[in-house]
Amino acid sequence: MMRCKTSIGVASLFCRWCNGMNFWCWLSLLFSDIRWSLVSSSGIFSVVTQISIMLAALPAAASEPLDQIEAPLMDAFQVTSVSQLADVQPTDWAFLALQSLVERYDCLAGYPESLSGTLREQTFRGSQALTRYEFAAGLNTCLERVSELLATNTQSLVSREDLAVFQRLQEEFAAELATLRGRVGTLETRTAELEVRQFSTTTKLTGQVIAAVTGGSFSGDRILAPTGAIVAEEDPNATVIYRTSIFFNTSFQGTDQLQVRLVAGSEGANDNAAGFLEPNFGSVLDFSVPGRSQFALGRLFYTFTPIRDVSVTLGPQIVATDYVDRNRYANTSFLDFSTQALINNFPLFPRSVGAGAVLDWHPERSAFKLRAVYVAGNAASFNTNGQRYIEGPQAPALLFPNRGGSGGLFGDPYLGIIELEYVPSTAFTLRLQYSGGKFLESRFDVFGANVEVSLSKQVALFGRYGNGTYLNTTVGNLNPQYWMAGIAFRDLFMPSALAGIAAGQPLIESNVGNATQTNFEAFYNLPINDNVRITPLVQVITDAGNQGSNGPIITGTIRTVFSF
Repeated sequence: MMRCKTSIGVASLFCRWCNGMNFWCWLSLLFSDIRWSLVSSSGIFSVVTQISIMLAALPAAASEPLDQIEAPLMDAFQVTSVSQLADVQPTDWAFLALQSLVERYDCLAGYPESLSGTLREQTFRGSQALTRYEFAAGLNTCLERVSELLATNTQSLVSREDLAVFQRLQEEFAAELATLRGRVGTLETRTAELEVRQFSTTTKLTGQVIAAVTGGSFSGDRILAPTGAIVAEEDPNATVIYRTSIFFNTSFQGTDQLQVRLVAGSEGANDNAAGFLEPNFGSVLDFSVPGRSQFALGRLFYTFTPIRDVSVTLGPQIVATDYVDRNRYANTSFLDFSTQALINNFPLFPRSVGAGAVLDWHPERSAFKLRAVYVAGNAASFNTNGQRYIEGPQAPALLFPNRGGSGGLFGDPYLGIIELEYVPSTAFTLRLQYSGGKFLESRFDVFGANVEVSLSKQVALFGRYGNGTYLNTTVGNLNPQYWMAGIAFRDLFMPSALAGIAAGQPLIESNVGNATQTNFEAFYNLPINDNVRITPLVQVITDAGNQGSNGPIITGTIRTVFSF
């Protein structure tokens, strides 16, 4: 890596003389240098003024006239004035003249070169042409060096001949030097503006907006719920739904994170066709769930690393699915699938939001990871009698009597999950899970599995399976099963695109309904740029609500995500 001896960052630009780096790449180094006196309004031209004064002050007899000094250079290289050149070639008089000055005044340093087991610095090496701006950057550096010598009253170290050459070079490249000064001045101004507008030195503010147009219809005369109640007799209207999230991520030590997330959205599950027609077993579009027209707290937690390989998360508002049952291809409703039952193991999470803690252990160089999550769904309640509440379409509340739990940090409802993850390679991941707790005075225990298999860099298979027990429901003790499987395609038709097709059955249980609901979804995530992605997706639901009399439900959605 080339290094420059001067104190000014612009000197780094001239290093292309040695290795041909792009000028504008090196120009970015200007920001890291706090001494830009040379390119300030008084820097470059004050040097020239000092040179002119020195030339005038020196006795005329001290050396040859200026035209006699320049003549040998011009005669030797036989080139036109550099102002007529697009680039400065290694054979141009300006190139060689400045090279000679650099060597005498040690303005720049080039590649370190090994010599007999030691390192010595070689000033220049190579024969690549420079643009006039690159050449001007190097000239700036040497002008600064001369300015330092003049400022320290060491004029005797600078000969009249060299001062004359400096003056000639400065005149030839006056336009480039002025342009460079203006550009650097603009960069200084912009940097100052960014520093003033910076949100915080410890907190990063980001945001996301999801907007979607969705609509759908069903076959038949009506849609029935699992209990036999009528859900709908007419097709719902097409709707526009949205979710807005604002993230405040703060780090105090660089290894910790405090996150505050505020969320607002449209009316919730009922504002999209799938959630309206099948609200019980995870057909709703996941990003529509907030159901708040005003901003409310979506996440509040603090993550830190007490010991090596172990991270701990504590917070009054965490979501269990942020930490367990993740999947690279079916987990994020704003990126891949949006059907709730396809992005998480449905029976595993009857209540996943609340106050709690997370422990994540990942031994170094180990293929195994172990996670444990505890969530108290109604931790803020001090009333031991409890009041019945329903989280939303993800909670199979219809399976439980109209009653509430004791609440509190350790009372009903609560959820505990342990997950063991095995990742022997980037092509295979297996997660084994256990979830247990109480929900509305009913005990549940569920085992799950989550797998990813990459067939290539572009194609992957994935799936989930769950099997558990829910006791004391309105229809007795249940042993529900769950499965989903799908295929994903990365970079389909264009870089960064993502497509996927999946199917699943969220609740296989003969005591609930007379059939088994099946969900299908296909999507294609199209990146418009780094901040905007558009995704058309189609949902198909058969035997909705585990009712065989329900005809197929078909919905279509165009999802747009803005990240900033």
